[in-house]
Amino acid sequence: MYSMKRLMAATAATALLGWQSLGLAQGLPDFTDLVEEVSPAVVNISTSRAASRSPVAGGQGMPDLEGLPPIFREFFEHGFPQGPQQPGRQQPSPQSLGSGFILSDDGYVLTNNHVIEGADEIFVRLSDRREMVAKLVGADPRSDLALLKIEADEDLPAVRIGKSSDLKPGEWVLAIGSPFGFDYSVTAGIVSAKGRSLPTENYVPFIQTDVAINPGNSGGPLLNLDGEVVGINSQIFTRSGGFMGLSFAIPADVAMDVVAQLKKNGTVQRGWLGVVVQEINKDLAESFGLPKPAGALVAQIMPGGPADEGGLQVGDVILQFNGQEINMSSDLPHAVGRVRPGEKASVVVMRDRKRRTLNLEVGALPEDDSIAAAAVPSEQAPSAATNRLGVVVAELTQKQREAMDVAAGIVVREVRQGPAAMVGLRAGDVITSLDNRQIESVEQFEEIAEALPTDRSVSMRVVRQGRASYITFRLAE
Repeated sequence: MYSMKRLMAATAATALLGWQSLGLAQGLPDFTDLVEEVSPAVVNISTSRAASRSPVAGGQGMPDLEGLPPIFREFFEHGFPQGPQQPGRQQPSPQSLGSGFILSDDGYVLTNNHVIEGADEIFVRLSDRREMVAKLVGADPRSDLALLKIEADEDLPAVRIGKSSDLKPGEWVLAIGSPFGFDYSVTAGIVSAKGRSLPTENYVPFIQTDVAINPGNSGGPLLNLDGEVVGINSQIFTRSGGFMGLSFAIPADVAMDVVAQLKKNGTVQRGWLGVVVQEINKDLAESFGLPKPAGALVAQIMPGGPADEGGLQVGDVILQFNGQEINMSSDLPHAVGRVRPGEKASVVVMRDRKRRTLNLEVGALPEDDSIAAAAVPSEQAPSAATNRLGVVVAELTQKQREAMDVAAGIVVREVRQGPAAMVGLRAGDVITSLDNRQIESVEQFEEIAEALPTDRSVSMRVVRQGRASYITFRLAE
């Protein structure tokens, strides 16, 4: 009797697990119709170029990538020749360089810029194995997008474009491409996160997924369950050269804006403020009177730039830009880049512990927006005595002000034991503000340092080799 009861219980448990498994299976998406619908609009892309343009000197194979940063190594793994090269032209490799997809039935094709960069000829192979020579309409290295055009006798199959802004973390997505030359490979996963900033590009809010992406997938579509393109697969994080669970796609909303500008002008313009910002941490938030760490702290302003002319000041914390909340400093370039140069934008900042709203005109992002580092001249003014911070400072000479491009401040001559050493100050650093007060002279610096509180974080703005940033510290009782 006991054995019969155990048998009946085991049978019931097995049946329950079976129904649970069936329910789980029924809850998983079926991609077959989606793949059948979209695949004809996905293409394989290869290129040819002059042998002299080979990135590998001496006709050797792929270079050792171990010395490179482990992130986004895919960029360096496309199209390296595997044997000695003869003079003349390389023919398209039987293994694809990348993927792409047809945007419209008149033959516009979208792919990654790094897939076709430096090519003399671009070849697009369709799903029916037809191969066509493509014309480069325009490319945008910043977003890693390239727009191509092919000519066909009849209308071509095209994808449908969705709204990447509607994507949510945890949502199913699908990729179709040619990893390692295996045409029309299908992989699936979920959206891991949105709005990612990467070291290679700050103006694209990448979609992070766990979809398996490998060399050859670049430029292929990322699709939602409605079969709409919501992203363009672009980069991977890898230590091995292959997929490791971190893939990044350019949002379709960003890509379509780039496509529209490439069609019209052949180039892309983005909004620009001319500021250097840094992240707000807990100590900086306390120092600037913020209820929580949020916003983008303006550490430096380019003279004559849009921010300078629009009234932004060093030390402002940007909380909103054109109605968009700025939670992380990386959110600001994404928001500014979407504004057309010449348009007005509203900016909400925290200044002197009060919220203010500014209206300014957004400029055009320069081709090279890096700020040149200015070396500190060796000539120094006489130093002052040490203070509560454990730092010896001196007045700035006019020559130093011009070299460092600062209107005011004092220069660090020597760092001794104390808070200055603990926060990493160095000889040659220029201190331009302390406790949110601009420093005009050594005497003023000493007065402010003497009166610093001990019950909260204190901020200090430091310019080092032309770049400014805020640091925080606490004084002992």
